[in-house]
Amino acid sequence: MFRLFKTPLGRLRLLGFLEGISLILLVFIAVPLKYWGGQPLFVKVIGPVHGLLFTLFVLATLSAGVTYQWKFSKTSWKVLLGCIIPFGTFYIDKHILAREQSVWENHQN
Repeated sequence: MFRLFKTPLGRLRLLGFLEGISLILLVFIAVPLKYWGGQPLFVKVIGPVHGLLFTLFVLATLSAGVTYQWKFSKTSWKVLLGCIIPFGTFYIDKHILAREQSVWENHQN
């Protein structure tokens, strides 16, 4: 797990996981509790956390895109678009980022 912190792609994958969890918590737990349960506290707590993780994910995506010289279409349409859809970051991680990481690791060896 600590190897994820060593590369921009690893940090992106870790932030993607955290951002995905926060979006699921926000959309499927906090917002329904606010509107159907009359308890806005969860949105007040999870909302800013998700906002911070979303911002860090976007910055990490741009950093990885520059480092690994991704085409604009991969960076913008596939990775960044996936982070606004619930469960999207998990799909992006499995189908794009994990593959990118294995290619990059094989290239390094």
